[in-house]
Amino acid sequence: MSEKKNTVSFSIEQANKMLPLVSAIVNDVVQHFGELCERQDRLAMIRQNGSGSTDPYREEMEEVDSQLRSDLDQLQSYLDELQELGVEFKDFSLGLVDFPTEINGEKAYLCWKLGEPTVSHWHSLNAGFSGRQTLQDSLLTVGNQDSS
Repeated sequence: MSEKKNTVSFSIEQANKMLPLVSAIVNDVVQHFGELCERQDRLAMIRQNGSGSTDPYREEMEEVDSQLRSDLDQLQSYLDELQELGVEFKDFSLGLVDFPTEINGEKAYLCWKLGEPTVSHWHSLNAGFSGRQTLQDSLLTVGNQDSS
């Protein structure tokens, strides 16, 4: 199924039109990831204090462990939803997403970060976030759209 989605090529307009949904999902991913990290830290601290059968923290450890598994499942469902939309989630702390596209006839990514109002950056397949360039500053032909 994911191989089919790799063939999706977004125009700037398509990416921006999808942005409200993508933004909501990415916000949920970043929030859940933060909660997941807190639960993992709490579980590690509880385990460090002991985990024997008479351990007073055993019940809390089991509860936190259960919540952690639930959080992981929820996080995975958000990531699956993004993949089904054809976008690639890249970074949990930045809320970074790439929209596959073609720029000047080459495969590339339209790049968006949580908090940005529109999709306004791009980078080549191998450049990553550090190679982001603004769409305005580049002479580009993106997908099948005109330059007007």
